[in-house]
Amino acid sequence: MGHGRTTLRGATAGAVSAALIAGTVVGLAPAAEAAAPSVRFVDITGDGGTVLKGNVVTPAGADGSRRYPLLVLPTSWSFPQVEYLAQAQKLADAGYVVLTYNVRGFWQSGGQIEVAGPPDVADASKVIDWALAHTPADPRHVGMAGVSYGAGISLLAAAHDKRIKAVAALSGWADLIDSIYSGRTQHVQAAAVLDGTATLTGRESPELREIFDNLYSSNLSKEQQMIDWGRKRSAATYVDQLNSNGAAVMLANAWGDTVFPVNQYARFYEKLTGPKRLELRPGDHATAELPGLFGLPNDVWTDTGRWFDHYLKGADNGIDHEQPVQLKSRSAGGYEGYPDWKSVEAARRKFALTGSSTIHANVDSGADGGIVFLSSILDQIAQLPPMASIPLLPRRWAAVWQSERYAGAQQVRGTATLHTTLTPTAESGTLIAYLYDVGPLGVGKLVTNAPYTWHGRTPGEPFDVDLDLFSTAYDVPAGHRLALVVDTVDPLYIEHNPSGAQLTFSSPSDDPSYVSVPVREQ
Repeated sequence: MGHGRTTLRGATAGAVSAALIAGTVVGLAPAAEAAAPSVRFVDITGDGGTVLKGNVVTPAGADGSRRYPLLVLPTSWSFPQVEYLAQAQKLADAGYVVLTYNVRGFWQSGGQIEVAGPPDVADASKVIDWALAHTPADPRHVGMAGVSYGAGISLLAAAHDKRIKAVAALSGWADLIDSIYSGRTQHVQAAAVLDGTATLTGRESPELREIFDNLYSSNLSKEQQMIDWGRKRSAATYVDQLNSNGAAVMLANAWGDTVFPVNQYARFYEKLTGPKRLELRPGDHATAELPGLFGLPNDVWTDTGRWFDHYLKGADNGIDHEQPVQLKSRSAGGYEGYPDWKSVEAARRKFALTGSSTIHANVDSGADGGIVFLSSILDQIAQLPPMASIPLLPRRWAAVWQSERYAGAQQVRGTATLHTTLTPTAESGTLIAYLYDVGPLGVGKLVTNAPYTWHGRTPGEPFDVDLDLFSTAYDVPAGHRLALVVDTVDPLYIEHNPSGAQLTFSSPSDDPSYVSVPVREQ
Protein backbone atom coordinates (compact mmCIF):
# COMPACT_ATOMS: atom_id res chain seq x y z
CA MET A 1 0.00 0.00 0.00
CA GLY A 2 2.82 2.36 0.86
CA HIS A 3 4.39 1.62 -2.49
CA GLY A 4 1.17 2.56 -4.28
CA ARG A 5 0.92 5.89 -2.48
CA THR A 6 4.56 6.69 -3.21
CA THR A 7 3.98 6.03 -6.89
CA LEU A 8 0.90 8.23 -6.80
CA ARG A 9 2.62 11.32 -5.43
CA GLY A 10 6.08 10.61 -6.76
CA ALA A 11 7.98 11.77 -9.76
CA THR A 12 6.75 9.09 -12.15
CA ALA A 13 3.11 10.17 -12.26
CA GLY A 14 4.05 13.84 -12.29
CA ALA A 15 6.61 13.44 -15.01
CA VAL A 16 4.36 11.34 -17.22
CA SER A 17 1.39 13.67 -16.86
CA ALA A 18 3.45 16.81 -17.32
CA ALA A 19 5.10 15.39 -20.41
CA LEU A 20 1.79 14.32 -21.92
CA ILE A 21 0.08 17.62 -21.25
CA ALA A 22 2.99 19.85 -22.18
CA GLY A 23 3.70 17.84 -25.29
CA THR A 24 0.12 18.09 -26.41
CA VAL A 25 -0.22 21.82 -25.81
CA VAL A 26 3.11 22.71 -27.41
CA GLY A 27 2.69 20.26 -30.27
CA LEU A 28 -0.80 21.45 -31.10
CA ALA A 29 -0.11 25.15 -30.81
CA PRO A 30 0.83 25.55 -34.50
CA ALA A 31 -2.27 23.62 -35.56
CA ALA A 32 -4.45 25.73 -33.29
CA GLU A 33 -2.92 28.91 -34.70
CA ALA A 34 -3.43 27.73 -38.28
CA ALA A 35 -7.04 26.88 -37.53
CA ALA A 36 -7.71 30.15 -35.64
CA PRO A 37 -9.85 31.85 -38.34
CA SER A 38 -12.48 29.08 -38.16
CA VAL A 39 -12.31 28.41 -34.40
CA ARG A 40 -14.66 29.87 -31.82
CA PHE A 41 -13.90 29.38 -28.13
CA VAL A 42 -17.18 29.15 -26.27
CA ASP A 43 -18.74 28.61 -22.87
CA ILE A 44 -21.42 25.92 -22.70
CA THR A 45 -23.78 25.42 -19.78
CA GLY A 46 -23.62 21.78 -18.80
CA ASP A 47 -25.62 19.71 -16.36
CA GLY A 48 -26.63 21.58 -13.22
CA GLY A 49 -25.36 24.89 -14.63
CA THR A 50 -21.70 23.81 -14.71
CA VAL A 51 -19.76 25.85 -17.29
CA LEU A 52 -17.83 23.78 -19.82
CA LYS A 53 -15.09 25.34 -21.95
CA GLY A 54 -15.28 24.33 -25.59
CA ASN A 55 -14.36 25.29 -29.11
CA VAL A 56 -16.24 25.05 -32.38
CA VAL A 57 -14.71 24.54 -35.81
CA THR A 58 -17.04 25.00 -38.76
CA PRO A 59 -16.55 24.26 -42.46
CA ALA A 60 -15.11 27.12 -44.50
CA GLY A 61 -17.84 29.27 -45.93
CA ALA A 62 -20.57 28.00 -43.60
CA ASP A 63 -23.18 30.76 -43.56
CA GLY A 64 -26.23 29.08 -42.06
CA SER A 65 -27.82 28.30 -45.41
CA ARG A 66 -27.17 24.56 -45.01
CA ARG A 67 -26.73 22.06 -42.23
CA TYR A 68 -23.64 19.91 -41.58
CA PRO A 69 -23.14 16.69 -39.63
CA LEU A 70 -22.09 17.37 -36.03
CA LEU A 71 -19.16 15.71 -34.27
CA VAL A 72 -18.75 16.18 -30.51
CA LEU A 73 -15.36 15.32 -28.97
CA PRO A 74 -14.97 15.30 -25.16
CA THR A 75 -11.36 15.70 -24.05
CA SER A 76 -9.14 12.96 -22.67
CA TRP A 77 -8.34 12.66 -18.97
CA SER A 78 -6.29 15.72 -17.88
CA PHE A 79 -5.93 17.12 -21.42
CA PRO A 80 -6.84 20.74 -22.28
CA GLN A 81 -9.49 21.73 -24.80
CA VAL A 82 -6.95 22.27 -27.61
CA GLU A 83 -6.33 18.49 -27.68
CA TYR A 84 -8.33 17.78 -30.84
CA LEU A 85 -7.85 21.01 -32.78
CA ALA A 86 -5.64 19.48 -35.47
CA GLN A 87 -8.18 16.73 -36.15
CA ALA A 88 -11.11 19.13 -35.74
CA GLN A 89 -9.71 21.27 -38.56
CA LYS A 90 -9.38 18.23 -40.84
CA LEU A 91 -12.91 17.11 -40.02
CA ALA A 92 -14.29 20.60 -40.58
CA ASP A 93 -12.51 20.71 -43.95
CA ALA A 94 -14.32 17.43 -44.72
CA GLY A 95 -17.69 19.05 -44.04
CA TYR A 96 -18.40 18.61 -40.31
CA VAL A 97 -19.25 21.01 -37.53
CA VAL A 98 -16.84 19.91 -34.81
CA LEU A 99 -17.34 20.83 -31.16
CA THR A 100 -14.69 19.79 -28.66
CA TYR A 101 -15.06 20.53 -24.98
CA ASN A 102 -13.16 20.14 -21.75
CA VAL A 103 -14.97 17.67 -19.55
CA ARG A 104 -16.09 18.85 -16.14
CA GLY A 105 -13.52 18.97 -13.37
CA PHE A 106 -10.49 19.55 -15.60
CA TRP A 107 -8.64 22.74 -16.48
CA GLN A 108 -10.99 25.72 -16.91
CA SER A 109 -14.26 23.80 -17.04
CA GLY A 110 -16.30 23.93 -13.86
CA GLY A 111 -17.37 21.16 -11.53
CA GLN A 112 -15.46 18.18 -10.21
CA ILE A 113 -14.13 15.03 -11.85
CA GLU A 114 -16.98 12.51 -11.94
CA VAL A 115 -15.24 9.79 -14.03
CA ALA A 116 -17.92 9.52 -16.70
CA GLY A 117 -20.66 9.54 -14.08
CA PRO A 118 -24.23 10.71 -14.72
CA PRO A 119 -23.26 14.42 -14.78
CA ASP A 120 -20.72 13.74 -17.56
CA VAL A 121 -23.29 11.82 -19.60
CA ALA A 122 -25.80 14.63 -19.10
CA ASP A 123 -23.13 17.16 -20.10
CA ALA A 124 -22.69 15.41 -23.46
CA SER A 125 -26.38 15.85 -24.23
CA LYS A 126 -26.25 19.50 -23.12
CA VAL A 127 -23.30 20.07 -25.48
CA ILE A 128 -25.30 18.57 -28.35
CA ASP A 129 -28.24 20.83 -27.43
CA TRP A 130 -25.95 23.87 -27.51
CA ALA A 131 -24.40 22.91 -30.85
CA LEU A 132 -27.79 22.43 -32.49
CA ALA A 133 -28.89 25.84 -31.23
CA HIS A 134 -25.73 27.82 -32.01
CA THR A 135 -24.10 26.21 -35.05
CA PRO A 136 -25.24 25.01 -38.50
CA ALA A 137 -25.33 21.42 -37.19
CA ASP A 138 -27.80 18.88 -38.53
CA PRO A 139 -29.78 17.20 -35.70
CA ARG A 140 -30.29 14.09 -37.86
CA HIS A 141 -26.54 13.42 -38.19
CA VAL A 142 -24.78 13.56 -34.82
CA GLY A 143 -21.64 11.64 -33.87
CA MET A 144 -19.28 11.49 -30.92
CA ALA A 145 -15.64 10.52 -30.68
CA GLY A 146 -12.81 10.73 -28.21
CA VAL A 147 -9.57 9.29 -26.95
CA SER A 148 -9.41 7.54 -23.56
CA TYR A 149 -11.75 9.43 -21.20
CA GLY A 150 -13.49 10.99 -24.18
CA ALA A 151 -14.04 7.52 -25.63
CA GLY A 152 -15.69 6.23 -22.45
CA ILE A 153 -17.98 9.26 -22.23
CA SER A 154 -18.88 8.95 -25.93
CA LEU A 155 -19.99 5.32 -25.54
CA LEU A 156 -22.03 6.10 -22.45
CA ALA A 157 -23.63 9.13 -24.10
CA ALA A 158 -24.63 7.05 -27.14
CA ALA A 159 -26.39 4.61 -24.81
CA HIS A 160 -28.36 7.44 -23.22
CA ASP A 161 -28.98 9.86 -26.13
CA LYS A 162 -30.71 8.50 -29.24
CA ARG A 163 -29.60 11.47 -31.33
CA ILE A 164 -26.05 10.05 -31.47
CA LYS A 165 -25.90 7.94 -34.64
CA ALA A 166 -22.20 7.02 -34.73
CA VAL A 167 -19.33 6.73 -32.25
CA ALA A 168 -15.56 6.28 -32.52
CA ALA A 169 -14.22 5.24 -29.10
CA LEU A 170 -10.42 5.28 -29.23
CA SER A 171 -8.33 3.74 -26.41
CA GLY A 172 -11.33 3.74 -24.13
CA TRP A 173 -13.10 1.40 -21.79
CA ALA A 174 -16.36 -0.47 -21.85
CA ASP A 175 -15.92 -2.08 -18.41
CA LEU A 176 -14.17 0.19 -15.93
CA ILE A 177 -13.76 -2.38 -13.16
CA ASP A 178 -12.40 -5.01 -15.54
CA SER A 179 -9.88 -2.38 -16.61
CA ILE A 180 -8.37 -1.21 -13.33
CA TYR A 181 -9.34 -4.18 -11.14
CA SER A 182 -9.09 -7.21 -13.41
CA GLY A 183 -8.41 -10.50 -11.68
CA ARG A 184 -9.61 -8.77 -8.49
CA THR A 185 -6.21 -7.05 -8.45
CA GLN A 186 -5.53 -3.33 -8.26
CA HIS A 187 -3.61 -2.03 -11.29
CA VAL A 188 -1.73 0.40 -9.09
CA GLN A 189 0.61 2.05 -11.60
CA ALA A 190 -2.25 2.82 -13.98
CA ALA A 191 -4.41 4.14 -11.13
CA ALA A 192 -1.53 6.24 -9.83
CA VAL A 193 -0.98 7.91 -13.20
CA LEU A 194 -4.70 8.73 -13.44
CA ASP A 195 -4.76 10.01 -9.87
CA GLY A 196 -1.55 12.00 -10.26
CA THR A 197 -2.60 13.71 -13.49
CA ALA A 198 -6.03 14.49 -12.05
CA THR A 199 -4.36 16.14 -9.07
CA LEU A 200 -2.23 18.28 -11.39
CA THR A 201 -4.90 19.36 -13.85
CA GLY A 202 -8.30 18.99 -12.19
CA ARG A 203 -10.45 18.74 -9.11
CA GLU A 204 -11.35 15.28 -7.86
CA SER A 205 -14.80 14.79 -6.40
CA PRO A 206 -14.96 13.44 -2.83
CA GLU A 207 -16.40 10.21 -4.23
CA LEU A 208 -13.45 9.77 -6.59
CA ARG A 209 -10.98 10.51 -3.80
CA GLU A 210 -12.62 7.81 -1.69
CA ILE A 211 -12.50 5.32 -4.59
CA PHE A 212 -8.76 5.91 -5.07
CA ASP A 213 -8.07 5.66 -1.33
CA ASN A 214 -10.00 2.41 -1.01
CA LEU A 215 -8.24 1.03 -4.08
CA TYR A 216 -4.79 1.74 -2.68
CA SER A 217 -5.62 0.50 0.82
CA SER A 218 -7.19 -2.77 -0.40
CA ASN A 219 -10.27 -2.04 1.68
CA LEU A 220 -12.33 -5.17 1.05
CA SER A 221 -15.27 -3.81 3.02
CA LYS A 222 -15.62 -1.19 0.26
CA GLU A 223 -15.04 -3.56 -2.65
CA GLN A 224 -18.71 -3.87 -3.67
CA GLN A 225 -19.11 -0.10 -3.43
CA MET A 226 -16.22 0.31 -5.88
CA ILE A 227 -17.66 -2.32 -8.24
CA ASP A 228 -21.07 -0.61 -8.21
CA TRP A 229 -19.38 2.75 -8.84
CA GLY A 230 -17.54 1.27 -11.82
CA ARG A 231 -20.58 -0.45 -13.31
CA LYS A 232 -22.49 2.82 -13.36
CA ARG A 233 -19.65 4.23 -15.47
CA SER A 234 -19.31 1.32 -17.90
CA ALA A 235 -20.95 1.15 -21.32
CA ALA A 236 -21.13 -2.64 -20.91
CA THR A 237 -23.83 -2.05 -18.27
CA TYR A 238 -25.97 -0.26 -20.84
CA VAL A 239 -25.17 -2.36 -23.92
CA ASP A 240 -28.85 -3.22 -24.45
CA GLN A 241 -29.72 0.50 -24.56
CA LEU A 242 -26.85 1.16 -26.93
CA ASN A 243 -27.99 -1.64 -29.21
CA SER A 244 -31.57 -0.40 -29.08
CA ASN A 245 -30.48 3.11 -30.06
CA GLY A 246 -28.66 1.63 -33.06
CA ALA A 247 -25.54 3.79 -33.11
CA ALA A 248 -22.70 2.60 -35.34
CA VAL A 249 -19.78 1.90 -32.99
CA MET A 250 -16.09 1.83 -33.87
CA LEU A 251 -13.71 0.68 -31.14
CA ALA A 252 -9.92 1.04 -31.36
CA ASN A 253 -7.26 0.14 -28.84
CA ALA A 254 -3.63 -0.93 -28.45
CA TRP A 255 -2.45 -4.41 -27.45
CA GLY A 256 -0.32 -3.11 -24.61
CA ASP A 257 -2.83 -0.68 -23.11
CA THR A 258 -1.89 -0.63 -19.42
CA VAL A 259 -4.90 1.50 -18.43
CA PHE A 260 -7.73 -0.17 -20.37
CA PRO A 261 -6.62 -3.69 -21.40
CA VAL A 262 -7.90 -5.03 -24.71
CA ASN A 263 -9.91 -7.95 -23.26
CA GLN A 264 -12.79 -5.85 -21.99
CA TYR A 265 -13.14 -4.05 -25.36
CA ALA A 266 -13.20 -7.34 -27.29
CA ARG A 267 -15.89 -8.80 -25.00
CA PHE A 268 -17.96 -5.64 -25.36
CA TYR A 269 -17.56 -5.67 -29.14
CA GLU A 270 -19.08 -9.16 -29.31
CA LYS A 271 -22.20 -7.89 -27.49
CA LEU A 272 -22.88 -5.10 -29.97
CA THR A 273 -25.60 -5.88 -32.51
CA GLY A 274 -25.52 -2.76 -34.70
CA PRO A 275 -22.86 -1.65 -37.21
CA LYS A 276 -19.52 -2.14 -35.49
CA ARG A 277 -15.77 -2.25 -36.04
CA LEU A 278 -12.84 -3.26 -33.81
CA GLU A 279 -9.26 -2.16 -34.54
CA LEU A 280 -6.31 -3.34 -32.42
CA ARG A 281 -2.70 -2.24 -32.93
CA PRO A 282 0.68 -2.25 -31.17
CA GLY A 283 1.24 0.36 -28.46
CA ASP A 284 0.09 1.46 -25.04
CA HIS A 285 -2.69 3.69 -23.85
CA ALA A 286 -3.56 6.29 -26.54
CA THR A 287 -0.13 5.99 -28.20
CA ALA A 288 -1.65 4.74 -31.47
CA GLU A 289 -3.79 7.88 -31.76
CA LEU A 290 -1.21 10.38 -30.53
CA PRO A 291 0.45 11.23 -33.88
CA GLY A 292 -2.96 12.13 -35.26
CA LEU A 293 -3.46 14.66 -32.47
CA PHE A 294 -0.43 16.49 -33.86
CA GLY A 295 -2.01 16.46 -37.31
CA LEU A 296 0.26 13.72 -38.66
CA PRO A 297 -1.01 10.91 -40.92
CA ASN A 298 -2.54 8.26 -38.69
CA ASP A 299 -4.44 5.04 -39.37
CA VAL A 300 -6.76 5.42 -36.39
CA TRP A 301 -7.92 8.91 -37.28
CA THR A 302 -8.14 8.06 -40.98
CA ASP A 303 -10.51 5.19 -40.21
CA THR A 304 -12.41 7.40 -37.76
CA GLY A 305 -13.04 9.86 -40.59
CA ARG A 306 -14.12 7.05 -42.92
CA TRP A 307 -16.47 5.70 -40.23
CA PHE A 308 -18.24 9.02 -39.82
CA ASP A 309 -18.25 9.71 -43.56
CA HIS A 310 -20.20 6.51 -44.11
CA TYR A 311 -22.55 6.50 -41.13
CA LEU A 312 -23.23 10.25 -40.86
CA LYS A 313 -22.80 11.44 -44.48
CA GLY A 314 -23.76 8.27 -46.34
CA ALA A 315 -20.46 8.07 -48.25
CA ASP A 316 -20.01 4.82 -50.17
CA ASN A 317 -16.38 4.39 -49.07
CA GLY A 318 -16.46 0.63 -48.50
CA ILE A 319 -15.79 0.62 -44.77
CA ASP A 320 -19.03 -1.28 -44.18
CA HIS A 321 -17.87 -4.05 -46.52
CA GLU A 322 -14.46 -4.62 -44.93
CA GLN A 323 -13.84 -7.31 -42.34
CA PRO A 324 -15.01 -5.56 -39.16
CA VAL A 325 -12.20 -6.83 -36.92
CA GLN A 326 -8.84 -5.42 -38.00
CA LEU A 327 -5.69 -6.52 -36.16
CA LYS A 328 -2.05 -5.57 -36.54
CA SER A 329 0.55 -7.83 -34.96
CA ARG A 330 3.10 -6.46 -32.53
CA SER A 331 5.79 -8.30 -34.45
CA ALA A 332 5.47 -7.20 -38.08
CA GLY A 333 3.24 -7.11 -41.11
CA GLY A 334 0.07 -5.34 -42.14
CA TYR A 335 -3.52 -5.59 -41.03
CA GLU A 336 -5.41 -8.88 -40.76
CA GLY A 337 -9.18 -8.93 -41.20
CA TYR A 338 -11.62 -11.20 -39.36
CA PRO A 339 -15.43 -11.43 -39.45
CA ASP A 340 -15.67 -11.36 -35.63
CA TRP A 341 -13.60 -11.76 -32.47
CA LYS A 342 -14.47 -15.45 -32.13
CA SER A 343 -12.81 -16.08 -35.48
CA VAL A 344 -9.59 -14.54 -34.15
CA GLU A 345 -9.43 -17.27 -31.51
CA ALA A 346 -10.87 -20.13 -33.55
CA ALA A 347 -7.74 -22.31 -33.37
CA ARG A 348 -5.94 -23.11 -30.11
CA ARG A 349 -2.90 -25.07 -28.99
CA LYS A 350 -2.31 -26.21 -25.44
CA PHE A 351 0.82 -27.05 -23.56
CA ALA A 352 0.69 -28.94 -20.29
CA LEU A 353 1.82 -27.60 -16.92
CA THR A 354 3.05 -30.90 -15.57
CA GLY A 355 4.24 -31.89 -12.11
CA SER A 356 4.04 -29.92 -8.88
CA SER A 357 5.80 -26.64 -8.14
CA THR A 358 5.93 -24.63 -4.90
CA ILE A 359 7.01 -20.98 -4.80
CA HIS A 360 7.52 -18.52 -1.95
CA ALA A 361 5.71 -15.19 -2.01
CA ASN A 362 6.73 -11.56 -1.46
CA VAL A 363 9.80 -11.44 -3.77
CA ASP A 364 9.87 -10.24 -7.38
CA SER A 365 11.47 -13.08 -9.33
CA GLY A 366 12.62 -10.84 -12.16
CA ALA A 367 9.63 -11.63 -14.34
CA ASP A 368 7.36 -8.62 -14.60
CA GLY A 369 5.07 -6.73 -16.95
CA GLY A 370 7.32 -3.68 -17.26
CA ILE A 371 6.49 -0.05 -16.55
CA VAL A 372 3.16 1.57 -17.36
CA PHE A 373 3.33 3.35 -20.74
CA LEU A 374 7.09 3.06 -21.22
CA SER A 375 7.42 -0.68 -21.81
CA SER A 376 4.63 -0.95 -24.36
CA ILE A 377 5.81 2.17 -26.17
CA LEU A 378 9.26 0.58 -26.50
CA ASP A 379 7.58 -2.55 -27.83
CA GLN A 380 5.54 -0.44 -30.28
CA ILE A 381 8.54 1.45 -31.61
CA ALA A 382 11.33 -1.14 -31.49
CA GLN A 383 9.62 -4.51 -30.88
CA LEU A 384 11.41 -4.72 -27.52
CA PRO A 385 8.95 -5.89 -24.84
CA PRO A 386 10.06 -6.61 -21.25
CA MET A 387 12.55 -9.48 -21.18
CA ALA A 388 13.80 -12.06 -18.69
CA SER A 389 16.34 -14.86 -18.76
CA ILE A 390 14.08 -17.86 -18.22
CA PRO A 391 16.84 -20.31 -17.09
CA LEU A 392 18.07 -17.78 -14.51
CA LEU A 393 14.71 -17.06 -12.90
CA PRO A 394 14.98 -18.26 -9.27
CA ARG A 395 12.67 -21.24 -8.86
CA ARG A 396 12.18 -20.40 -5.20
CA TRP A 397 10.07 -17.42 -6.28
CA ALA A 398 8.95 -18.35 -9.80
CA ALA A 399 7.24 -21.43 -11.22
CA VAL A 400 8.28 -22.11 -14.82
CA TRP A 401 6.89 -24.43 -17.52
CA GLN A 402 7.92 -24.51 -21.17
CA SER A 403 6.38 -25.84 -24.36
CA GLU A 404 8.28 -27.89 -26.89
CA ARG A 405 10.38 -26.00 -29.41
CA TYR A 406 8.12 -25.10 -32.34
CA ALA A 407 9.19 -26.18 -35.81
CA GLY A 408 7.23 -23.37 -37.45
CA ALA A 409 6.26 -19.83 -36.49
CA GLN A 410 3.31 -19.48 -34.10
CA GLN A 411 1.10 -16.46 -34.66
CA VAL A 412 -0.52 -15.85 -31.28
CA ARG A 413 -3.83 -14.02 -31.75
CA GLY A 414 -6.35 -13.32 -29.00
CA THR A 415 -6.61 -14.36 -25.37
CA ALA A 416 -4.38 -17.07 -23.91
CA THR A 417 -5.92 -18.80 -20.89
CA LEU A 418 -4.39 -20.49 -17.85
CA HIS A 419 -5.99 -23.38 -15.97
CA THR A 420 -4.29 -24.81 -12.89
CA THR A 421 -4.86 -26.13 -9.38
CA LEU A 422 -3.52 -23.92 -6.60
CA THR A 423 -2.97 -24.76 -2.94
CA PRO A 424 -2.04 -21.68 -0.86
CA THR A 425 -0.80 -21.53 2.73
CA ALA A 426 -2.80 -18.35 3.41
CA GLU A 427 -6.42 -17.34 2.89
CA SER A 428 -5.49 -14.39 0.61
CA GLY A 429 -2.90 -14.00 -2.08
CA THR A 430 -1.92 -12.79 -5.53
CA LEU A 431 -0.19 -14.44 -8.46
CA ILE A 432 0.89 -12.97 -11.77
CA ALA A 433 1.08 -15.18 -14.85
CA TYR A 434 3.43 -14.32 -17.73
CA LEU A 435 3.68 -15.88 -21.17
CA TYR A 436 7.14 -15.53 -22.76
CA ASP A 437 8.57 -16.16 -26.21
CA VAL A 438 11.84 -17.95 -25.42
CA GLY A 439 14.69 -17.96 -27.92
CA PRO A 440 17.59 -20.46 -28.24
CA LEU A 441 19.67 -18.64 -25.59
CA GLY A 442 16.85 -18.74 -23.02
CA VAL A 443 15.98 -15.04 -23.23
CA GLY A 444 12.23 -14.58 -22.94
CA LYS A 445 10.30 -11.71 -24.52
CA LEU A 446 7.01 -10.96 -22.83
CA VAL A 447 4.01 -11.97 -24.92
CA THR A 448 1.31 -11.21 -22.33
CA ASN A 449 0.52 -11.33 -18.61
CA ALA A 450 -2.33 -10.94 -16.12
CA PRO A 451 -2.78 -10.82 -12.32
CA TYR A 452 -5.07 -12.94 -10.16
CA THR A 453 -6.03 -12.32 -6.52
CA TRP A 454 -8.13 -14.40 -4.11
CA HIS A 455 -9.53 -13.84 -0.63
CA GLY A 456 -11.30 -16.04 1.89
CA ARG A 457 -9.77 -19.38 0.85
CA THR A 458 -9.04 -22.16 3.33
CA PRO A 459 -5.26 -22.50 3.78
CA GLY A 460 -4.00 -25.86 2.52
CA GLU A 461 -7.13 -26.54 0.48
CA PRO A 462 -6.66 -26.67 -3.32
CA PHE A 463 -8.86 -24.73 -5.73
CA ASP A 464 -9.04 -24.17 -9.48
CA VAL A 465 -7.60 -21.04 -11.07
CA ASP A 466 -8.87 -20.01 -14.49
CA LEU A 467 -7.28 -16.83 -15.75
CA ASP A 468 -7.55 -14.94 -19.04
CA LEU A 469 -4.26 -13.29 -19.92
CA PHE A 470 -4.43 -9.95 -21.69
CA SER A 471 -5.27 -10.35 -25.38
CA THR A 472 -2.46 -9.81 -27.86
CA ALA A 473 -1.11 -10.46 -31.36
CA TYR A 474 2.48 -11.68 -31.32
CA ASP A 475 4.49 -13.85 -33.71
CA VAL A 476 6.70 -16.51 -32.08
CA PRO A 477 9.55 -17.36 -34.51
CA ALA A 478 10.27 -20.93 -35.63
CA GLY A 479 12.71 -22.66 -33.30
CA HIS A 480 11.43 -20.78 -30.25
CA ARG A 481 9.19 -22.05 -27.47
CA LEU A 482 6.62 -20.55 -25.13
CA ALA A 483 7.12 -20.41 -21.39
CA LEU A 484 4.60 -19.78 -18.64
CA VAL A 485 6.06 -18.13 -15.56
CA VAL A 486 4.13 -17.50 -12.35
CA ASP A 487 5.33 -15.36 -9.46
CA THR A 488 3.76 -13.20 -6.76
CA VAL A 489 5.11 -9.63 -7.13
CA ASP A 490 4.89 -7.15 -10.01
CA PRO A 491 5.27 -3.35 -9.78
CA LEU A 492 2.20 -2.90 -12.00
CA TYR A 493 -0.11 -4.41 -9.38
CA ILE A 494 -0.85 -4.44 -5.66
CA GLU A 495 -0.21 -7.91 -4.24
CA HIS A 496 -2.01 -9.52 -1.32
CA ASN A 497 0.41 -12.22 -0.16
CA PRO A 498 1.02 -12.41 3.60
CA SER A 499 4.65 -12.58 4.65
CA GLY A 500 6.00 -16.12 4.38
CA ALA A 501 3.13 -17.40 2.22
CA GLN A 502 3.73 -20.22 -0.24
CA LEU A 503 1.83 -21.29 -3.35
CA THR A 504 1.81 -24.84 -4.70
CA PHE A 505 0.70 -25.53 -8.28
CA SER A 506 -0.29 -29.05 -9.23
CA SER A 507 -1.80 -30.94 -12.15
CA PRO A 508 -4.20 -33.65 -10.96
CA SER A 509 -4.71 -36.55 -13.36
CA ASP A 510 -8.45 -35.90 -13.48
CA ASP A 511 -8.02 -32.14 -14.02
CA PRO A 512 -4.65 -31.43 -15.68
CA SER A 513 -3.18 -27.93 -15.72
CA TYR A 514 -2.46 -26.23 -19.03
CA VAL A 515 -2.08 -23.01 -20.99
CA SER A 516 -4.33 -22.64 -24.03
CA VAL A 517 -2.87 -20.34 -26.67
CA PRO A 518 -4.95 -19.00 -29.60
CA VAL A 519 -3.00 -19.22 -32.85
CA ARG A 520 -3.71 -18.07 -36.36
CA GLU A 521 -3.93 -20.87 -38.87
CA GLN A 522 -1.42 -20.32 -41.66
